[in-house]
Amino acid sequence: MLNNSVWRVPGMPLLLTMTVLGFSGYAALLAAAPLWAVRGGADAVGAGLVNGVLMLFTVLTQLFVPSALRRFGWAPVLVAGMLLLGLPALAHGLSDALGPTLALSAVRGLGFGVLTVTGSALVAELVEPQRRGKAIGAYGLAIAGPQILLLSAGPWIAEQLGFWVVFAVAALPVVAVVPAIGLARMLGHVPEAEIEDGRAPYRRLLPPMALLIGVTLAGGALITFMAQMSSSAGLTALALLAMSVAAALTRWRIGAWSDRYGPHGFIWPLVLLTTAGMVVLAWAVRDPQATAAPVLMIGATMVGISYGGLQNLTLVVTFQAVDRQHYGPASAVWNIGFDAGTGLGAVVVGMVAAGTSFSTALLVAGAMSLLTLPLALRRRTPGARVN
Repeated sequence: MLNNSVWRVPGMPLLLTMTVLGFSGYAALLAAAPLWAVRGGADAVGAGLVNGVLMLFTVLTQLFVPSALRRFGWAPVLVAGMLLLGLPALAHGLSDALGPTLALSAVRGLGFGVLTVTGSALVAELVEPQRRGKAIGAYGLAIAGPQILLLSAGPWIAEQLGFWVVFAVAALPVVAVVPAIGLARMLGHVPEAEIEDGRAPYRRLLPPMALLIGVTLAGGALITFMAQMSSSAGLTALALLAMSVAAALTRWRIGAWSDRYGPHGFIWPLVLLTTAGMVVLAWAVRDPQATAAPVLMIGATMVGISYGGLQNLTLVVTFQAVDRQHYGPASAVWNIGFDAGTGLGAVVVGMVAAGTSFSTALLVAGAMSLLTLPLALRRRTPGARVN
């Protein structure tokens, strides 16, 4: 049963609506845009660059969102972000060449950077720390819902109905301008400027950021290349659906457990689960002509559980490490970790697969995720504080 006191906190319905529409545009193209580039003649490296460039410009934008909010306020920043994310989607249909596809991915990255930083910062602004795990879970459902519907179905829709349908859905962030304006109007303040002796404690934020990079690297690799690794479009859709559903349910439910028991005891098992899932997936795709379907589904579900769970837990830990005046920078750091990992997963796995195989590339990605285990075994981020 949904906790009405969390879901109905003033501003949360507007935030969740904006998030659903914004992430619908993001999710629709995440797996389909690399396929569009492949149709235009791109190889595995080029396909990986599509999401790699998206995430690069997302990360670069995230660095400047907190200062932009202080300078311009919520409304201009939110509206610009929604338009930059949604409008370029329609232009994809003009060319499937790699150059234009990468350019449009870069512009969309600007908008996605705004959406991600403002969204998670607003969760912390709207809901008190004692219920933040549940609030992050609700926010996570708003993110995951579009991905369940569109990430898994994107390649199938493109192949069965046409890429233009996907491009039209990817323009939905333009509609999100409406709730964005409503949300901005109800906010009575903008993030406070950082004073010289009150700079955000970035060193405390590095461990959860690194943990997030480890799991999103794996997730980014699967999102980008699942369609090319599996032997059928239907199997691709099912595997991405399994991953998305597992991520959504875990990110939602683990929030309540985090509020009750604390986040740290759940982190290290999920790191191990990420690596184990990538090993299972590597075995499933060892034959590119005959994917082991049941094994692929198991591996995708395993990674989905860790992917959703660690998103929630690392965001909780991130906000525990800072005061309210630093929610904006903390949100930026967390989102940089998320999107940097996603971009690295696309680029690294694409490069390794081009020289070897997708099976080997997945093992490499799993090993990189495992490198974060020492951070997961630390019970608390040094110097962290509970708000």
